[in-house]
Amino acid sequence: MTTLTVRLGTLDEARARLLDAGRRALDGKANTATPTLNFASYEDMHRVLAPARLAIVKVLAGQGTLSIREVARRVDRDVQAVHRDVTTLITAGVIDRSEKGISFPYANIHFEFDVTAAA
Repeated sequence: MTTLTVRLGTLDEARARLLDAGRRALDGKANTATPTLNFASYEDMHRVLAPARLAIVKVLAGQGTLSIREVARRVDRDVQAVHRDVTTLITAGVIDRSEKGISFPYANIHFEFDVTAAA
């Protein structure tokens, strides 16, 4: 299983990484594909990956596909509340939904960003 990298950055920064990868490919240099989720701001990331939602992701990590009811049982929360959080996570691209249930196809999450002093 792989790791999902979570980054903070602008669309321009993501575009620059993509263009750099394209240039490397044209030059015949290998690019390592890293599953990445980008957020424009810390606030956006925290809204999507709030502690209760991150608990859902942790329960799903490495477990294959689970039902929402099973996830709710494992995080000891109401099914409807978990369903709302799962919908947010799916919309943001953090977890996947199939006919069999929901899954997080990674073993880990790596957060890659700096926190700097306020001006």
